[in-house]
Amino acid sequence: MKTINLCGCTRQDFERVMAEFGEKPFRARQLYKWVYKNRVFDFRTMSDLRKDLRQRLQEKYHIALPHIVARQKSADGTEKFLLEFEDKNVAEAVLIADDASGRLTLCLSSQSGCPLGCTFCATGYLGFKRNLTVGEIVGQPLVIRDLYGDEAFDNVVFMGMGEPLLNYDAVMTAIDIMTDSLGLMIGARKITISTAGVTPGIKKLAASGSKVNLALSLNAPDDVRRRTIMPIAGKYPLAGLLAAVRTWTEVRKRRVTFEYILFADFNDGEQDALTLAALVRGIPCKINLLAYNPIEGGVGRRPTDEEVDRFAQRLYPRAPAVTVRKSRGRDIDAACGQLAGKKGYL
Repeated sequence: MKTINLCGCTRQDFERVMAEFGEKPFRARQLYKWVYKNRVFDFRTMSDLRKDLRQRLQEKYHIALPHIVARQKSADGTEKFLLEFEDKNVAEAVLIADDASGRLTLCLSSQSGCPLGCTFCATGYLGFKRNLTVGEIVGQPLVIRDLYGDEAFDNVVFMGMGEPLLNYDAVMTAIDIMTDSLGLMIGARKITISTAGVTPGIKKLAASGSKVNLALSLNAPDDVRRRTIMPIAGKYPLAGLLAAVRTWTEVRKRRVTFEYILFADFNDGEQDALTLAALVRGIPCKINLLAYNPIEGGVGRRPTDEEVDRFAQRLYPRAPAVTVRKSRGRDIDAACGQLAGKKGYL
């Protein structure tokens, strides 16, 4: 008989499992802690559960994490992991070291592939396979901690494959497990959801009470150009999108991060900086500038470091906080927009 994977189950799910066996809720808490906090995935070694209960669990259930089928390490220390799931679909996770702060950030995927088709993103050219399950999402930090220990990373960002707000329920349930005191114990303020601009999802996130951070891939200061590189902008224009972002900042009492990828001679002119500053005026925010990372089949030219710095100087102090973000892991296709789930790397 095929057993059921418990990775991704919530506390309530574990309570239902234990109720099947006539067990009290405290047994569910024990099992939950073994899986997510202690990272023990073999029922036989869960020492505070009775032997007969462990046997019954093993007969009906199992705990399976994503399988690391390949990994690469960049010259700058960035590490990329190709993860395969039980149905052989794949996604990638990236572990990024910040030289300045010493912090480690884990970049997670929420979908296998992506349906949005942004012209600057390799995942978009890959196409959409499917949404990841709760277990496949929460399994990514579990795998990395199982490899490197509890201190494997400091922050989590949903900036890998896929649009997290198009897999909202699974992402938010995974975050609940990640932030649970009996789960992965990751502070909500150390988790960021990055969206290409799904307006209803931002509104839903604002109303949810979740304390996670929000980042928006803006990438152009007007709807016309934004639509040429991000088809989703045709469905969710800037006016409604920024109104939803403003609501999120008012509810959360935190600033949003605007991610702005610079393409030479497309969105990096002096007037573009002025238009961008006017666009975000009054919204508590910081703006991260990043030079386009060229991809196979992509369009556009990567600006020089001098061109990026010139844009930043035009933007600040007209915008409240401006940061030039250096790409990490470009030599292993692990930088922003380069994740394509290629099999075969070592």
